[in-house]
Amino acid sequence: MTATEPKRFPLSALNAMPAARFVEALGEVYEHSPWVARRAAVGRPFSSIGVLHDVMVAAVRAAGPEAQDELIRAHPDLAGKAARARDLTDASTSEQAGAGLDSLTDDEYERFDRLNRAYREKFDFPFIIAVKGLTKNDILRAFEQRIGHDEETERQTALDQIARIARFRLNALIVEELSAETPETLPEPRQGFAMGRLTTHVLDTANGRPAAGLKIHLIRLEPDGGGHPLKTVITNADGRADQPLLEGAAMVAGAYELLFEAGAYFRELEIDLPDPPFLDEIPIRFAIADAGAHYHVPLLVSPWSYSTYRGS
Repeated sequence: MTATEPKRFPLSALNAMPAARFVEALGEVYEHSPWVARRAAVGRPFSSIGVLHDVMVAAVRAAGPEAQDELIRAHPDLAGKAARARDLTDASTSEQAGAGLDSLTDDEYERFDRLNRAYREKFDFPFIIAVKGLTKNDILRAFEQRIGHDEETERQTALDQIARIARFRLNALIVEELSAETPETLPEPRQGFAMGRLTTHVLDTANGRPAAGLKIHLIRLEPDGGGHPLKTVITNADGRADQPLLEGAAMVAGAYELLFEAGAYFRELEIDLPDPPFLDEIPIRFAIADAGAHYHVPLLVSPWSYSTYRGS
């Protein structure tokens, strides 16, 4: 199969099109797994590619281990038999070619084949890495490093890499129109000033949409075990705070807690909850080691479960 230039869609058009057409347009963002786009469609309208991507990631994380494993196994081996037979999706063909995997020497093909077989034998799923921006040597180094991981670590790494691949594919497929409130360019960081910030995003996985109107408290944790409240925010229509929770001089290394009032949010939606609810206030404790970095701490939440990770 020869890769073709993907058709690009304005985000506003994706928001407006029928659900079936939306799934047709974005069904291959997650390899051979249109169910991700189908679940994300109910979260429209999306204000940005980033929000759409977060909702898709939330759909995968809420899907459960069986669906996640099927998604992982839907991916092809890198430089494997399907690639050599030109039997990949257009997106996979383009991505592997961009990393030089379509022009390997016989010895390099043999090395990839050996690693693919060893990896599958150990984990029972394919090695997955977002190859955009990587060389074949970068990929081989990652291959040899990750084959030493335990199964659960590697499974989570695979899901993280799939999310990264999905973001690259969304960027290639979608034109994000600029609004009057969206500057075309951001100011360059001033020399000597750290541009670190702390952000969050809450996704309601029970309803497949951003959690708007959810109250969040940011607390700095003290060495003696106490806590110093810093601010309280309420999420906007995108499930985000209007401004970074910390930035500039306020972005200080240390231990923090985000306290999410999930029970109150679901009660406001008139969801039938037990009394007391299974999940009420959800504390996420984390540490900022590099005050110049971006720390994104999302929450994926339903009345019965939640998860978090360090996003980007």
